[in-house]
Amino acid sequence: MTDTMIIRTEDLTKAYGTKTAVNHLSLEIRRGEIFGLLGPNGAGKTTTILMLLGLTEPTQGKALIDGYDCTRQSMQVKRITGYMPDNVGFYSDMTGRENLRFTARLNGIPEKEIDPLIDRLIEKVGMTYAANQKTGTYSKGMRQRLGIADVLIKDPAVIIMDEPTAGLDPEGMREFLSLIKQLSVEDGKTILVSSHQLYQIQQICDRVGIFVGGSLIACGGIG
Repeated sequence: MTDTMIIRTEDLTKAYGTKTAVNHLSLEIRRGEIFGLLGPNGAGKTTTILMLLGLTEPTQGKALIDGYDCTRQSMQVKRITGYMPDNVGFYSDMTGRENLRFTARLNGIPEKEIDPLIDRLIEKVGMTYAANQKTGTYSKGMRQRLGIADVLIKDPAVIIMDEPTAGLDPEGMREFLSLIKQLSVEDGKTILVSSHQLYQIQQICDRVGIFVGGSLIACGGIG
């Protein structure tokens, strides 16, 4: 982790009619940091993520990732940012390997590099044993781990995860959190993870922000 800020929001606000989903959010996240955006369902976490990804425009303020404006320069943001939703979708009649190959081609990976890349990634996420099984047979934990491999295909600098541990059993959660920590410590990825599960997520975060009713009410280190 460095002192360089890679994610920054300034007065970021999103209103839907009279309802304010995100209320004047100003936040800075360091390069290589795991930051937990924690709060109850409906707090505004997903809306914040959608603005960071350039998928919805703020009513006021702005968001930047590595200096790129998330609204005006959304294509540049998407090139350096990987997104993992709470329910990762794969083609169920295709194997894990086939799904990753499809993603690699969508991202313009040269054909000769695809299979060696997939081999490395499925080993990294502990899915070598299931790579040739159809994803329709996968458990939630297996889909989540394959989801990380899918995100890593384009080697993003920033990974944003929305409720990534929802529905995992305790052992699956432990393994998944360990994998997220590894991505930060060994690979230098900046990870923003949104969750309502404070106890579990705070175990791997460098800092957390508590989000309630669209407002960041507290932000700081763990411990």
